[in-house]
Amino acid sequence: MARRLRIQYPGATYHVINRGNYRMDIFDSVGAAQAFETTVDEACGRFGWVVHAYVLMRNHFHFALETPEPNLVEGMHWLQSTFATRFNRYRQEAGHLFQGRYQSLLIEDDAALLRVVDYIHLNPVRAKIVPLEQVGIFRWSSLRRFQRGSGDRPKWLSAVRWMGALQLADDPEAWRPYAEHLAEVAAKTNPDHEGAELCRGWAIGTSGWRRALAKEHQHLALQRGVSAHEIQELKHARWADALETVLRQAGRDAESLKTSRKGVAWKREVAAELRRSVGAPHGWLAEHLHMGTANSVRAWLNERPQKNMHISA
Repeated sequence: MARRLRIQYPGATYHVINRGNYRMDIFDSVGAAQAFETTVDEACGRFGWVVHAYVLMRNHFHFALETPEPNLVEGMHWLQSTFATRFNRYRQEAGHLFQGRYQSLLIEDDAALLRVVDYIHLNPVRAKIVPLEQVGIFRWSSLRRFQRGSGDRPKWLSAVRWMGALQLADDPEAWRPYAEHLAEVAAKTNPDHEGAELCRGWAIGTSGWRRALAKEHQHLALQRGVSAHEIQELKHARWADALETVLRQAGRDAESLKTSRKGVAWKREVAAELRRSVGAPHGWLAEHLHMGTANSVRAWLNERPQKNMHISA
């Protein structure tokens, strides 16, 4: 099975997801769900994690998880292996409990975190387990624990960051306006579209942030076994960041790419520099530099006199 990218740094925030092996039910009993919450409590104590939201469905879980120390991999290994051991021992079973490797999508900022938290809290509604007006009573969700007050909330569960994105304080008076906000989100968003953005890929945030992150961690694309899709995402982000740099140093902008002729000399220079510095393929250059087809770019670069722009991308 293909590996998933694991970018770790102090203070990173992730949308973490995993499912039962072969989509089998994991949390199909009160005991199993309680045991998992207990194991999460232990993991947060061991690794210093902050959980911003979570939900346990019958065959999968979601967490919005912050790691003050870069220890997601170590912590998730402990969490999943410890729970799997306990689960199998209790049921006198053996074998893999979870479906391969968990997903961990980096989250850019508090605004992106709020989107993820809303998505997590609305999971039982999308699954038609509870109606929207009763989402706060779903037992295996952080929303229920938030609304019940500090007496039912562990120290590792925090709403400060994402409530701040709504300009609300994390206090009892805030939960009614948050419920109204959640209802608005449920009415306005397309669940399939939202799921595609928040549950796939490797990062949730603006294109500029994703490009900067990809550039900083581009060495991960060289790891053996990483999925081709995620490697491609890293590469695309790196090429886009390099294009922005080259355009700026050439005194051009994205709009000039659209309005200038396909084979104009300065575009050829930009294309050549991107080929040299980051290995951007002809097809990508044709699309993003508005130069027609990959064959056109290849032909123009072959005609072009060798000239180095000396631009670091």
